[in-house]
Amino acid sequence: MVSTSPRPVPRPLNFWLCLGIPAVAAIVLVLLELTDLDMDLARLFYDPVAGDFIGRHSYFLEDILHDRAKQVVIAFSVFAICGFVGAFFIERLKPFKRELGCLVLSLGLATSFVTPVKAVTAVQCPWSLEQFGGHETYSKLMEHRPQTDKPGRCWPGGHAATGFTLFALFFVLRDRRPRLAKQAFIFAFALGSVFSISRMMQGAHFFSHNVWTAIFCWLICLGSYYWVLYRPAVKAEAVVRAQPVRA
Repeated sequence: MVSTSPRPVPRPLNFWLCLGIPAVAAIVLVLLELTDLDMDLARLFYDPVAGDFIGRHSYFLEDILHDRAKQVVIAFSVFAICGFVGAFFIERLKPFKRELGCLVLSLGLATSFVTPVKAVTAVQCPWSLEQFGGHETYSKLMEHRPQTDKPGRCWPGGHAATGFTLFALFFVLRDRRPRLAKQAFIFAFALGSVFSISRMMQGAHFFSHNVWTAIFCWLICLGSYYWVLYRPAVKAEAVVRAQPVRA
């Protein structure tokens, strides 16, 4: 039997809010380049006596919260891809084809952008810097990179993106299950924050690296939702069709 589950009418999207908050956050981050906040926060996680970051060799932070957690998110992404492919053949999944496609697109873009951007920006990790027992010279995001044989690969935060990419769930669920969508947003934000702090404790990233990552992931997921699922005209058409025809 062919499924007749209707496609949900897109809920109004406040672009001033969805784009305004990331824009303000980006401006604040640029202004923070004039301060030493990143270095000050990094020092909170550095033990000068041991000469290393407090979480650098933590089994829980590295093996569980980094490696295993990343594998779980990768497995979820594979599951989403299988669901999207299955939506072309399985009747029960066909009504959710666009949502699954949006989910796959968001997850793919929000994780794949990290590596090439890291290569272009060449920002050093805290653990590589002279201030924290390394050999590299510190430079802020907007500054010229000192000459080195080992360019950095630490901006934006890759592991943070593993968590913040789940913003995609918020957008995919917002039209069908708005309450669940809010819970998904909280979960994605919390998971990305936990991943961010854990990597800061290990000396892998500065604070601003992870905030930039959250901004990028949000905008990518928002853009994917807008182009794939958001059709405000559908609502207007539904209202017109529902009006009785007058003689």
